[in-house]
Amino acid sequence: MIDFLNLRGKRALITAGTKGAGAATVNLFRELGAQVLTTARARPESLPEELFVEADLTTEEGCAIVADAARQRLGDVDIIVHMLGGSSAAGGGFAALSEDEWDKELSLNLFPAVRLDRLLVPDMIARGCGVVVHVTSIQGVMPLPESTTAYAAAKAALSTYSKSISKEVSPKGIRVVRVSPGWIATEASVRLAERLAKQAGTDLEGGKKIIMDALGGIPLGRPANPEEVADLIAFLASDRASSITGTEYTIDGGTVPTA
Repeated sequence: MIDFLNLRGKRALITAGTKGAGAATVNLFRELGAQVLTTARARPESLPEELFVEADLTTEEGCAIVADAARQRLGDVDIIVHMLGGSSAAGGGFAALSEDEWDKELSLNLFPAVRLDRLLVPDMIARGCGVVVHVTSIQGVMPLPESTTAYAAAKAALSTYSKSISKEVSPKGIRVVRVSPGWIATEASVRLAERLAKQAGTDLEGGKKIIMDALGGIPLGRPANPEEVADLIAFLASDRASSITGTEYTIDGGTVPTA
């Protein structure tokens, strides 16, 4: 029986692969036969050293370290999955976002993808093949103004950047796609709910309700789990999706009210 989906022989760099949807993606890619390298600021004990490079991707130096490690350990990189993202901004709306907060959000959610693409995609172009997956967010079109305006703006910029680069490199054999998650049940989403709960003087469930209300509800009735996001990324990175490029795939339980 032929496997419907496999990544055997593929060499993949997956950023932020130690937690949440990133860790789920690393695990799935390995199960499907890919050789994987991932990165974060610190390696969890559960992750073998040969799969990991320690770096701060919010800096140019960190991106250079990861790109060099990818070339040395993987040789050519067939797939890049830009999972890195998040927000640490407190509530209070746009006026509460300082220059430093804006810089942090852009440095985390936009610039690492731009820099790593600039370092690694030219090698893909030289070979005439490769896949780049940019993980964006439904907040690019449905921002939560109470706490994540800068995050949403950075993710919207990432989406536009991704579309632009796809038009440039797709004729050269490189597929570029976007995956746009809604609320994912991760530790980071719990921390966001806790911050909002503290701001509103309520408990964790109250914080989750604030998120649900801000999103206008989730028709499916629950957030996505990390493995579901990983499934979508793996399909798009595989040869099964060989004619798909330049598009964005939303995985949000129906949260975004338009097609």
